[in-house]
Amino acid sequence: MTHVVCKPCYDCKYTDCVVVCPVECFYEGERMLYIHPDECIDCEACVPECPVEAIFLDENVPEEWHEYIALNAEMAPQCEVITEKKPPLADE
Repeated sequence: MTHVVCKPCYDCKYTDCVVVCPVECFYEGERMLYIHPDECIDCEACVPECPVEAIFLDENVPEEWHEYIALNAEMAPQCEVITEKKPPLADE
């Protein structure tokens, strides 16, 4: 199992979650963050840190956002790892 970043992160991109991740499995895309499914250890540290509640365990992703499971798996390897907090897009 892995955690998945879903639609609430799109055009928001808070990075509170990345600083608590012990394995650095978050990747920064242009409009949102992604979690690499092969790197996530399911520690759940990121879940309470997300102010927009965009992170779910893959088996608990709401039906309307199921495509984000594959999107995280596809996009994370194409993006740069992010480990430090940055200003969110929502504040721009």
